[in-house]
Amino acid sequence: MLAWLISICMASGLCCLPSQAKQKSKVKVLIVTGQNNHNWKVSHLAIQKILDNSGLFVTDVAVSPSKGEDMDSFSPDFSSYKLVVLDYNGDSWNGKMQKNFLDFVQEGGGIVIYHAADNSFPLWRAYNEICALGGWEGRNEKDGPYAYWKDGRLVKDSSDGIGGSHGEQREYVLTSRDHSHPVMKGLPHTWKHAKDELYDRMRGPANIGTLMYTAFAEPEKGGSGREEPLIFTVDYGKARIFHIMLGHAGDTLEDNPSMQCTGFQVLLLRGAEWAATGKVTQKVPADFPTDKEVSYRKAYK
Repeated sequence: MLAWLISICMASGLCCLPSQAKQKSKVKVLIVTGQNNHNWKVSHLAIQKILDNSGLFVTDVAVSPSKGEDMDSFSPDFSSYKLVVLDYNGDSWNGKMQKNFLDFVQEGGGIVIYHAADNSFPLWRAYNEICALGGWEGRNEKDGPYAYWKDGRLVKDSSDGIGGSHGEQREYVLTSRDHSHPVMKGLPHTWKHAKDELYDRMRGPANIGTLMYTAFAEPEKGGSGREEPLIFTVDYGKARIFHIMLGHAGDTLEDNPSMQCTGFQVLLLRGAEWAATGKVTQKVPADFPTDKEVSYRKAYK
């Protein structure tokens, strides 16, 4: 019966194969990468595996020219996608690409800001508003306030100082600050993340929407001594923007603990689905980390 139905569909030119129908229902994602002060050759593949293996997404990758090369040819068609994941920290985009990206965001496109993508483009005001917080690349008080959690609220601190630092890589516990968002439904109040950088002293426009998780940057480990915002949404027009500072890439896909962490993968997937669709259909998995023990998905699924 199925073979007969397939032959009729193919003869009539209709696209009704179950696998094709399923493919059509997946969210189209563009991962932008190719330059970074981090190991983008590992990070973009890990992101691609996490998204594709979930069954919710189908991904393409836009790889930029190498640093210092002609960027004029680099201008992917953002409008073909529901979601853009930024894994890029490098040379400035050309004017056409900047415009196309801003058009995508301002028309309500979904964005995931991943790890060092918030280091990019310190002089591009709109991009910094899309990230809300950024670091390094000469950032300081001129770029906006620090943002951190203190005494039960988000503090915006305009004092002088560098923008962006981190202590030694280590395991650390994240603590939730708002469970009202769809990404947060069913997730635990605290959970332990695998060995990773903990970004601190980040600063910028600080237009944070929902602050989901913070972590304490221990001064004895080289940190700021503050509860630093690490996972949050960004208020920027109609766009749905999910910013996750976790996920420093390892040397290889097999030696990549921060991205192999189940907590990182689940938050990335839930944030990506929300940014693309406005809702989260995924259940919280049984292997999600506890506040005492890290959990790994070493095959990225």
